[in-house]
Amino acid sequence: MRQLEFILRRLLTSIFVLFGVSIITFFIARVVPNDAAALYIGPKARPEEIERVRIKLGLDKPLPTQYAIYMSELLQGDLGNSISTKRPITEEISGRLPATLELLFAGMFLATLIGVPLGVLSAQWQNKLPDTFVRFISIVGVSMPAFFLGLILQIIFFRNLDLLPLAGRLDSDMRFVSPVTEITRFIVIDSFLTQNWVAFQDALLHLILPAFTLAAYPIGLIARMTRAAMLEVLEQDYIRTARAYGIKNNIIIYLYALKNAISPTLTVIGLTFAFALTGTFFVEIIFNWPGLGLFTVRSLTNLDYPAIMGVTLFGALGYVMINLIVDLLQAWIDPRVSLN
Repeated sequence: MRQLEFILRRLLTSIFVLFGVSIITFFIARVVPNDAAALYIGPKARPEEIERVRIKLGLDKPLPTQYAIYMSELLQGDLGNSISTKRPITEEISGRLPATLELLFAGMFLATLIGVPLGVLSAQWQNKLPDTFVRFISIVGVSMPAFFLGLILQIIFFRNLDLLPLAGRLDSDMRFVSPVTEITRFIVIDSFLTQNWVAFQDALLHLILPAFTLAAYPIGLIARMTRAAMLEVLEQDYIRTARAYGIKNNIIIYLYALKNAISPTLTVIGLTFAFALTGTFFVEIIFNWPGLGLFTVRSLTNLDYPAIMGVTLFGALGYVMINLIVDLLQAWIDPRVSLN
């Protein structure tokens, strides 16, 4: 019952957050010095055609009226149409979201798989050579820009070593040689489910470089947070008691200490995932990954404010839902966490 009350309370708070985001994005988009009607119809449009499109888009009405119309359509699941592509924004987002999520899941899987053990290793060997090495890796991962790391990886693994593909989700000839049957729209999963091993291998190879580029920043954050939490837990009395009883060190570290130290790391993982949901711009541009980040960048350059607003609201919704999931996971893992 307490968990249900917590979820309902958070969802009610989320409604106000999304409402505030919608107001801010709507009015900021309207004060940007551009003519949406002229952008919609094209560069060689006549004034009477532009005026006709302004009326069609409702841009001739006062701002409060435009916002009321926008919210009424939004509550019906309609984010409007993109000025650049003329397609519904919900279709644009849903069509590109699987590619972004595939990249995000792969990147966060790598970040967690590498970052948590590095943080544990650093805490075990505090102020020694392994700890220094992990801290150096963490600083490099956090401080190195994604676009620079992506270019370096492309130079090393594509141009010099010729081990991994340069960009994209699949080779261009794969749709003729071994086409993937869409089930979940995650190419790796779909090719695995349909036992299309040629496409599966090709999709994995294309995923390695962008996933590692995306994972570099959260690896540093996760490793540092895990180290700090582990150092605090390892100083607790029950850890010293377990060692006095002669329990094996690996059991103490991974069963007792890590379980109680993982809660702050979960928060970092969740926030990083939510940030990366709409923050994969550089990675998707460098690797020509047809996801939400690439769509957002093109919308920004084209001043496509309906698309910008749609992506912003989607990102805000992602933040809210991921924070809720992280809080529930923390309460499930650590009974000391209260949902009040």
